[in-house]
Parts: sequence; C-alpha cells; structure tokens
Amino acid sequence: MTARIVVAAPASGHGKTSVATGLLAAFAARGLVVSPHKVGPDYIDPGYHALAAGRPGRTLDPWLVGEERLVPLFKHAAATPAPADLAVIEGVMGLYDGAAGRGEFASTAHVARVLAAPVLLVVDSTAMGRSVAALVKGFAGFDDRIRVGGVILNRVGSDRHEMILRQALEELGLPVLGAIRRHDALATPSRHLGLVPAAERAQDAVDVVRGLGAVVAESVDLDAVLALARSAPDLPGPAWSPDDEIAALRGSEPGPGPRPVIALAGGAAFTFSYAETAELLTAAGADVVTVDPRTDEALPVGAGGLVIGGGFPEIYAEELSANRPLRIAVAAQAKAGAPIVAECAGLLYLARSLDDREMCGVLDTDARMTGRLTLGYREATAMSDSILAPAGETVRGHEFHRTVCSPGHGATPAWEWTGPDGRRLREGFAEGRVHASYLHLHWASRPGAALRLAEAARAHTPHAAHPRAGRDREVRA
Repeated sequence: MTARIVVAAPASGHGKTSVATGLLAAFAARGLVVSPHKVGPDYIDPGYHALAAGRPGRTLDPWLVGEERLVPLFKHAAATPAPADLAVIEGVMGLYDGAAGRGEFASTAHVARVLAAPVLLVVDSTAMGRSVAALVKGFAGFDDRIRVGGVILNRVGSDRHEMILRQALEELGLPVLGAIRRHDALATPSRHLGLVPAAERAQDAVDVVRGLGAVVAESVDLDAVLALARSAPDLPGPAWSPDDEIAALRGSEPGPGPRPVIALAGGAAFTFSYAETAELLTAAGADVVTVDPRTDEALPVGAGGLVIGGGFPEIYAEELSANRPLRIAVAAQAKAGAPIVAECAGLLYLARSLDDREMCGVLDTDARMTGRLTLGYREATAMSDSILAPAGETVRGHEFHRTVCSPGHGATPAWEWTGPDGRRLREGFAEGRVHASYLHLHWASRPGAALRLAEAARAHTPHAAHPRAGRDREVRA
C-alpha cells in the first residue's frame, strides 16, 4: 500500500501548488521516496512537483483517461521508477469543481473518492477570522464520501491571527496540521491561468522548490500529515503497465531489425508531455530521444518519427525561427512521409509562421497570439484515419491556448467537435502521415497510437541507418 494524501482547496488561488510542492520537497529531504501527482490535465504544476520529488509528476484526469484507469495509473506512478513511501496528489480548482455540467466528474473530490485518499484542505486565511470554521465545515460536510482529515492555514498574518483561526476550527474537531505565513519571496510567476513552467525558470525554480520545502517543514506537522496519509486503505487491482497495454494490442513480437528512433520535442518551449507517452512508445519498441527545437540543429540519428507536444513556443518564437537547420530537417521528414504527431505548440511549430516569424512550413497555415484564452475539455470525432484514431472514432481531450491558426483546419481536418455555443467545429490537420491539432490527448487511454506510431517509424527508418549510432541526446526510457 502507498500512503497518500490529496491536497485540495476551496478554490483556485489558495496555495495548493505551493503546499503540495513544499510537502514533496520536505518529505524528500527527510529521506522518504515521494510520488507526485496532479488532478486534471495540467502539465505545469507537475514540473514543479518533479523538481521536488526527483521523479516525473503525473496527472490523474478521469476525463482524459477514464475513471477505470485512475487506480491503475496511480499505482504505476507510485511504483515507477521505485516504490514510493508517500504519494502527494495536488487537486485542481476547488475541491468539488469538475467538468462543466457533469457534477463531480473530473473534480478533485472525484479522484479522492476513487483513490480512497484523505483530503488535506488548504485555506487562504487572508482577512478571515472565525468564518474560517464555517467555510471548512461546509467543505468537510458537503459530500460524506470525501474525508477531509485536516486543514492547513495559508497566508496567516500574525501569531494572533493564527490563534483566532485555530480557536475557530477547534469547534469543528478538525485538526489544523499547519499554519503558513505569507512568503512573497516564494511566489511563482503566472501565465495563462497557470505558473510559468519550471523548465523555463531553471535555477530560480529549483530555489523556489527548495524554499517551499523549508517553509513547509517549519510550518506543517509533517508527522501528522504522514499519519493521515497512512490511514488510506489498500487499493484493489494491478498497476497500469505500458508493456502489458502494447502486448495486448500487438499479438506478436515485432519483426527483426533495429528499433526505430522517435524524436520527442523538449526543452523550454515544449514542456507539455505526459510521461506515459514516452513509456508507451518505448514499450512499442521505439527508442525515444529528446530533441530541443531551440538549440538542436538536427534530428536524432536515424529518426523515423517525431512527436511535438505542447508548451509556449510563442515565448521562444525568435529562437525557434532562428534554428533554420532543424526547421528544414523537420520539413524534410514530413515530405518524406515520416509519421509526425503535433499537439498545440507542435501545431504552431509546423505552421508557416508564428507571429510573423518563419516556422517549419509543413502546414499551410499561419499562427498568431491573441488576447483570448481558449481552454476546456473536448469530445472530438476523428475526421479521417490517422495514427491517433480511425475515422469516426470519438476521443476525449482538452484545449489550452491563446493562439489561433488561419486557416484553422486543412482540407482533411483532424477533428470535429461541438463548441460551447453548440456549433460543430472542425479543427486541425491530418495530411499524409502528419497529424497536427490544438487537442491534447493522454495516450494511456489510446495505447494503440503509440504502437501505430512506432510501427510507422520502423517502416520509414532506412535499414542502413542504425538508430543506436551517434546518440548525443537523452534517451527516454
């Protein structure tokens, strides 16, 4: 059994990420092996979690992967690369906020219930006195299937303020497990309703994570938090396994020949990637090699396929455009028929231009930043056969961007879905072996995509090129 705790709050902005990251760092400093998790589709918070825990931050999103995969994916993450002593699961928005119009579905409470995990409620107590008890009582009693086991008071103003808050909560019989003062120096800059990715902040992010760990260790009763986490019961069933997923689809071992190389975009401009993507591609027989489109001037030796996830390429448009050798190499790969899957930022990179800066020119579209944020869950139908899905199949994904492409889709759109206004929208590009769209998917729900991509990359890789030659980039296991 893995001890586990869900860090939740009444709403966004109460300090969940700071507390969850600080708990991970504080327990890791004690010598515990900690497993970081995030409810929802977010890529950014897991980056800070990973710095604190020393292992990938993982998302748990019922919309993207299905409720039935939450426990198996949690067990896999808690055991990879080594069994964890404690899992810290950061919630999303307010405790009971889920997918719009679907009740508790995809909320923090939903995930806490499925994982049978106790909840630690973080409350921003700024300008609050005895009313904190009314707030906490409402959240603790709203759904009797959710166990709120303790409270952390955040942004406490003074000793007297803390005393007033603690006295109010004593009336509820719910323990206060920590009181954290205001620490403006540990604030993290935001962008588009989220933090600036840790990969963009380098040493600053490391320093903030270390500082959060120190503050939490000083301000929170870590022994009490660990005891609460250890009160979680055993979870039934096996862990999710990328090898088992691929084996169930393959039916036979791949034929002889070298393992195909699949390049995975990384670096500061492309930080949005779920760890399970690389794991599934590896299980499907590929060597996954990270390439940084800002600095690497060539694709990995023998590359037969390319995956370009999300991120903030608009911040680095000048550098991406200046790296002409790689842009030419990517365009050549597409022209030669190599399989390429691009999501959001990857779509922009494959466009003719981004904010008037030249990109790869694979797609007949131009991208630009806007003042409008597009975000939300989507249920989309594939418009044609592709690596990601056969025509007519329905998938679940999410959008998160401030850019638009003109045109928004090609002659063969990637997807069709119903927009918030009820209109059917077509989006993305499915041209040859290139699939590019704003839609983010979680491949744990679509392991066949990894297998099809690996097999297409194997077929495209010239037999004379051995992918293990001349590696000078990180290989993702």
